[in-house]
Amino acid sequence: MPRVLVWNEFIHERRDEAVARLYPQGIHGTLAAALRAHGLDRVETATLDDPEHGLTEERLAATDVLVWWGHKGHAAVSDAAAERVKKRVTEGGMGFVPLHSAHFSKPFLALMGTGCFLKYRVAGETERLWVVDPGHPVAAGIGDHIELAQEEMYGEPFDVPPPDELVFLSWFRGGEVFRSGCGWRRGMGRVFYFRPGHETFPTYHHPQIQRVIANAVRWAAPPPGLSAPVRGRREPLEPLS
Repeated sequence: MPRVLVWNEFIHERRDEAVARLYPQGIHGTLAAALRAHGLDRVETATLDDPEHGLTEERLAATDVLVWWGHKGHAAVSDAAAERVKKRVTEGGMGFVPLHSAHFSKPFLALMGTGCFLKYRVAGETERLWVVDPGHPVAAGIGDHIELAQEEMYGEPFDVPPPDELVFLSWFRGGEVFRSGCGWRRGMGRVFYFRPGHETFPTYHHPQIQRVIANAVRWAAPPPGLSAPVRGRREPLEPLS
């Protein structure tokens, strides 16, 4: 069973009464409860205000998958913590599941190596997420699409490297489309970006959205027995003449 850490900056819920009503335990609390309901019973949470943002070497070493929600507090995350996350993914095999505005989080930017820019609009419009790879494990149990009555629009072009695996493609009432479920391999680890989740809408209470995130955690988790690659100077296996 993967050890999961749900990280949330936990800013909007304490400043905006409307967001607090939607997520009285914080977005991290809602996500953690949803993951536990899907059988992932080794789930902990951390927030921006925790010592070292809850992202110490020891905490990350005990984490198989890190789920990340951020928006207003990207710049407040220390460069050292972001580097620890990146290193744990690329060298330690930890899975990373950034959600919604986490496309601008420091760890995601570092792992992508691009600006991760996009179009956006907050108009509470319909979003339809089409499953474009129905055989992918992250799409298990979803059917052919998910429909959200109200969401923030993200639109192409999305300035990321071409995904190794594309699972969801969104259409919005205003006409835009967006690659909303993208998987990458980075070094030893896996990254799955999932777009929905603007804080003023009840997206993370949606059963299908919760299921996708649980699926993504399982997909991103390192396989049993994963061992770190051998690096540095080595003696030859055979005698050299």
